[in-house]
Amino acid sequence: MAHSAFISGQWVSGGGAAMSSTDPATGDTVWTGKSATPDIVKEAFGSSRAAFGEWALTPYEERRAVVEAYGDIVKAEAEHIAQLISRETGKPLWETKGEAGAMAAKVGVSIAAHDERAGRKVTETEFGEAVLDHKPLGVMFVLGPYNFPGHLPNGHIIPALLAGNTVVFKPSELTPAVGEFMVQCWEKAGLPAGVLNLVQGARETGAAALDDPELDGVLFTGSWNTGSFIHKKFAGRTGVQLALEMGGNNPLVVWDAADAEAAARIAVLSSYITAGQRCSCARRLILPQGAAGDAVVEQLVGMIGKLSVNVWNADPEPFMGPLVSAQAAANVLKAQDELIALGARPIVKSEAMALGDAFVSPGLLDVDGVDTPDEEVFGPLLQVRRADSFEAALKEANNTAYGLSAGLVSDSEDLWKQFWAGSRAGIVNRNRPTPGAASTMPFGGPGQSGNLRPSAYYAADYVAYPVATQAAATVEKMPVKGL
Repeated sequence: MAHSAFISGQWVSGGGAAMSSTDPATGDTVWTGKSATPDIVKEAFGSSRAAFGEWALTPYEERRAVVEAYGDIVKAEAEHIAQLISRETGKPLWETKGEAGAMAAKVGVSIAAHDERAGRKVTETEFGEAVLDHKPLGVMFVLGPYNFPGHLPNGHIIPALLAGNTVVFKPSELTPAVGEFMVQCWEKAGLPAGVLNLVQGARETGAAALDDPELDGVLFTGSWNTGSFIHKKFAGRTGVQLALEMGGNNPLVVWDAADAEAAARIAVLSSYITAGQRCSCARRLILPQGAAGDAVVEQLVGMIGKLSVNVWNADPEPFMGPLVSAQAAANVLKAQDELIALGARPIVKSEAMALGDAFVSPGLLDVDGVDTPDEEVFGPLLQVRRADSFEAALKEANNTAYGLSAGLVSDSEDLWKQFWAGSRAGIVNRNRPTPGAASTMPFGGPGQSGNLRPSAYYAADYVAYPVATQAAATVEKMPVKGL
């Protein structure tokens, strides 16, 4: 059994109920440990608070050196990290190798973002100088998701530490081994004791953290339900920073695209990559009425039948693996049944697979004319809807309370300009899959997708606050009218 918590530079037992993670492809146990009790959580926050003052005053160059050392370790351990992610999530190795690489690359990107967006700027004045600088907020609570258990919390933790914050990190209860290994890498990099503390667990552990009086910020990636709960919990508490990324019901519009096969390939990569377990995956495909839309559907059906689904270490490598758990797979099939009950017509029905309880095949539903719920189905299930005009297609694309990602597949420059201006999303792509997002760009969107605190390159904005200073080297008698 693993030591489940890392407090003040020491590995200790979480003290709570037994917990474990399993390989969703095989059912094999990957990690066992204990959830962190409220007392352990309190110790973690106390440790972070005690370490904050010294870490915040540590010169930026020294903080950066520790972060760079961490990046070197992650790069050296990339193969192990990739396999660990695959074992806990079921994602194929080709995907998890990319995630491990992104974790190492995040160091350089975060340093550049910090220097650009949270650095120091001095302007000489007649009285001395005007200085723009940034201060860390304090103790940040990072909640990691299961779909990218390394990359996404990594994208919070690195900027937070660079800025001088301390961190309490709770990985997803489905991926504790990845979180534990990340902290081991930080330990090896020479991060001072107490600067990063780890607690494992589920709802009880997270609730204790959100109630801790030492909390200065919550950095969250996950569902709308959990994110909105956090937002409501801290309503009126303006001193607590919230950075919430909460998914999307993302549209992909295909209009005036001559190559139906090319459009269908973009739809496949938008909807079924990572078994549909990306918050930026397309959930709704909007097509024109008639032959042009029919051609895309025909191509898409043919491709779905050829997509390989298998265990993460299969040879040859599959396009997609299982969902993260049997429950996640059951949720997709339940959502499909509910949509069919509302009137949706299966084009390609998502089915349970003999490979295991966490495996489902990609699904495609015709929901044209059906009043469907505005919900994120987190799996490989794509809904097709038709439109009579591009204006109607754009209106349908915006027919959601979410606003994370939107895509247009089109040869028309004019339609692209109209789509970019009219779409309500934080990521707007043309002739590229909806999950495509550069690490040098912000990641987030309006509405139920977040609280307008985008992550990725813009994470530097929510881990520090700007301070404006006017300063003179000596005390001088300033002119006062009448004196």
